[in-house]
Amino acid sequence: MTVIFEHKPHPQIAEHRKARPPKSADEHVGLNGRVAVIVTAVVGTMWCAYAFAILALVALPSAIKSGDPLQLVQWISQTFLQLVLLSVIIVGQNIASRSSDKRAEMTYKDAEATFHEAEQIQAHLQAQDDALNILLDKLVKLEAAGGGQTASTT
Repeated sequence: MTVIFEHKPHPQIAEHRKARPPKSADEHVGLNGRVAVIVTAVVGTMWCAYAFAILALVALPSAIKSGDPLQLVQWISQTFLQLVLLSVIIVGQNIASRSSDKRAEMTYKDAEATFHEAEQIQAHLQAQDDALNILLDKLVKLEAAGGGQTASTT
């Protein structure tokens, strides 16, 4: 009589160990992707936002001199907000992307720790199965030596 259990690890565990967590920087491919990443890196800085603000301010005096409120509204919405907010939004997205990458890395490390703990549990259970098998073998031998009688409590 033996305790029989065969641990079969999930295939995802082996796949998990082959790969690292994906990062935002890994997503661009080809020439167009590289160009887009470079442009985004340049435009997505606060220095670029300041430069765009200065550029937009060059047209402000003309909008004010016109005396037309519509031109002033157009300058604010079409020139200043679009130019400056473009860079500011990209800066925010870059920060959010880095934060997301950090979370992915932490989740990956947590999964690694969980896999390690599960392997330790499997090893512990195997050791217990081995000990139980030894005890069961001894019990079978004792029963055989005792003529098939087992001890009873009275």
